[in-house]
Amino acid sequence: MKHSTTPQTRRGHRGGPARRIGRTLALVLPVVLVLSGTLAVTRVNWTGSPRSSVLTATDVTDARVSSKAVAEAPQDVLRDQLMTELQDRNPGQVLTHLQQAVNGHPSLAQHCTSIARALGRAAVRIYGASRAQSYARPVCDTSFASGVLAAHS
Repeated sequence: MKHSTTPQTRRGHRGGPARRIGRTLALVLPVVLVLSGTLAVTRVNWTGSPRSSVLTATDVTDARVSSKAVAEAPQDVLRDQLMTELQDRNPGQVLTHLQQAVNGHPSLAQHCTSIARALGRAAVRIYGASRAQSYARPVCDTSFASGVLAAHS
């Protein structure tokens, strides 16, 4: 009897169940490892405080609030100041201050429209539509007037 040194192959056969399981594991295992690693990272206490290492929804909200208080955008600060001013002064004076702020800080020009619209909507709540409209003038391309109209509609 002769022994052959060449391995015999079966033609037309793609592999047994072990090969199919191996291919499935090769596709699924990396996904499982990435997901488990991601979940592990989210459970780490990155703050350094001895509290629970689980990040909760209130932790995320607290982080947003504290970061907002620390570094509020200049346009948000200006809008809040002008809205507060609108409580004590007429919209004409507030619009003048908006225009002065934009003239003094040209980077605020891109936000002028949204601030003026917000002021227009707030003026309708305070003064009513017709009186608020009487203060409209071409600050930020008449955005104050469009805010009045939007609040009135």
